[in-house]
Amino acid sequence: MTGVRVVVADDHPVVRSGILGMLAGVPGLEVVGEAADGERAVALARDLSPDVVLMDLRMPVLDGVGATAQIAGPGPGRPRVVVLTTYDTDGDILRAVEAGATGYLLKDATRAELVAGVRAAARGETVLAPSVATRLVSSVRIAGERPTPREAEVLRLVERGASNAAVGRELFIAEATVKTHLLRAFAKLGVDDRTAAVTVARQRGWLG
Repeated sequence: MTGVRVVVADDHPVVRSGILGMLAGVPGLEVVGEAADGERAVALARDLSPDVVLMDLRMPVLDGVGATAQIAGPGPGRPRVVVLTTYDTDGDILRAVEAGATGYLLKDATRAELVAGVRAAARGETVLAPSVATRLVSSVRIAGERPTPREAEVLRLVERGASNAAVGRELFIAEATVKTHLLRAFAKLGVDDRTAAVTVARQRGWLG
């Protein structure tokens, strides 16, 4: 991956400078803008067309979730948003991913982890810190719980062979949101892949 353009959004100047320092000099990465609040991050994403926006959650004017929803909404060519925060509570994680974030990393990530996360996000891959992935799945692992209407819609489209991107286009939601719905459905079904999810969901009558 070469030529990845990055915008860094964080309201703390020292933290923002630290992130910029971690990314400085990395081959194939270029920080093209920095923002101290969510509204500015949205403006930079619109004006500079970065590949990835590193987004803090707690910022003035417009918080990270609100900014993510505006930046990463459905549509081609949208920047990927990777949340970079000190918070790993279930509510924060789910709100960010449902807003369209492609990834969720914590600020104790190493330079190598941060760079790898940015590059993976630019390729369209989901990037989750291990502790965040565990929380995301654990928060919805409720035995016997039925899917929400939206989760059932996603499963029906997956049953028809649609990719995550195709499901997102069909339902007018971000691909990262599709992945969140699938993770929730996997947890409720006790499976960990799409094929098993469709098979078990059909057996339970969820796709009728």
